[in-house]
Amino acid sequence: MDKSRAQWSSRLGFILAAAGSAIGLGNIWKFPGRAYEGGGGIYLLIYLGMVIFFGIPLMLTELSIGRASQANVVGAFRKLGHRRWSWVGWVGVLGAFIITCYYSHVGGWVLRYVFGYAMEAPAIYADPLGYFYATLGLGADENTFFPWVAILFAALFMALNAVVIIRGVESGIERFNKIGMPALFVILVILLVRSLTLPGAEEGLRYMLSFDTGKLSFDTVLSALGQAFYSLSIGMAILITYGSYLPKTEDLSKNTVLICAMDTMVAFLAGFIIVPAVFATLGADHVGKGGGFAFVSLAGVFEKMPGGRLFGVLFYVLLLFAALTSCISLIEGIVAFLTEQFGWERKRTTIVSCAVMFLIGCLYTCTQAAYPLKGIWLDAVNGLSFPPFCDAMEYFTDRLLIPICALGCCLFAGWVWKPESVIAEVEQHGVRFGLKRVYAVLIRYIAPLAILLILALSILGGKTFS
Repeated sequence: MDKSRAQWSSRLGFILAAAGSAIGLGNIWKFPGRAYEGGGGIYLLIYLGMVIFFGIPLMLTELSIGRASQANVVGAFRKLGHRRWSWVGWVGVLGAFIITCYYSHVGGWVLRYVFGYAMEAPAIYADPLGYFYATLGLGADENTFFPWVAILFAALFMALNAVVIIRGVESGIERFNKIGMPALFVILVILLVRSLTLPGAEEGLRYMLSFDTGKLSFDTVLSALGQAFYSLSIGMAILITYGSYLPKTEDLSKNTVLICAMDTMVAFLAGFIIVPAVFATLGADHVGKGGGFAFVSLAGVFEKMPGGRLFGVLFYVLLLFAALTSCISLIEGIVAFLTEQFGWERKRTTIVSCAVMFLIGCLYTCTQAAYPLKGIWLDAVNGLSFPPFCDAMEYFTDRLLIPICALGCCLFAGWVWKPESVIAEVEQHGVRFGLKRVYAVLIRYIAPLAILLILALSILGGKTFS
């Protein structure tokens, strides 16, 4: 164990931090809509299977690589004696960098809505779409203005991340998650009770517990696979970095199961909050997913809900904690790489990195505000295309970089470093790993095939499941 490297001070601190990295905006605003579209309970069951058979092995692999190497995501492969596989880490760092650029700005929108529901909820209720457009600098006459409000809140959001990262692993990341994650679960429970006690909510609850096999299809399975894959922070330079701060005495297999269980629990609770609430207030046809649903459609839910203003504030505080814990982990992976690879000082590296990512992210927000900024993309359906810059950023991460990084980790663990090495790392200090044979088959054959399927359909089919 490298005593000069940072370490988690406790098992609880690591679990909360790793769970926080996995629990993000997608758990709360994408998962409920996917569960509804996928048939309620049948989708939940399929999703759970995807987490067990793909999410847990992939997370265990990345954590093992990190702890065995005691290095950042690029240096890990070199430390394990396979320098040529460092490209996997470089892909992960690049993906984390691009994601942070736009994720920090979406986090800024969330922060804006915390203040919005606290101070001017009637304005949101009066024109939900107009309020969101105003945040992005768009007036009612559709003329484009510079989105100062969105950018200022994104700067504040990024500054909060930087403060935590500068304080380090134990005093910053771990301490924040020890507050943020319990708060997140408390808010979830409060919102769950409020949602399920709304008149008419029982219809939505009944749907979420039903098995609508009429909606079961190959696309449903792929949707659950993609949601599980992207939900757990796999392929983003996070888990290898977090694993590198773990002592050898920790039980990696048990911790991995617990982290995945916490992430899945949040997604399920979000489904049981959002779907019944929408059923009770707006009707089943209004259940949706994504940012448009979270920032625009949900306004009608809070408007019609008794005490809706308070619960609107709580909901966006919930989103804020989810966004912060995920963004912190992304930035830590980047900062750990830069400080260890080039010997840079942590505080200056954090400030410069956050500033650069924030500035690039401004282009993402400007594109959302209808500025004609274009990116570039290539797939089998559309050929060479020039989508809006904001879409191109997400295409590169969701459809390309994340799957490639995760696939690289699978191939490395399955065929180069070998499953026996992962198992040996897991079984440190007398820990028993009873499913070692199952793990070897999953990481060598099943998981790579699943990732290749996602990658092929994303590029050849021009679609994404994140």
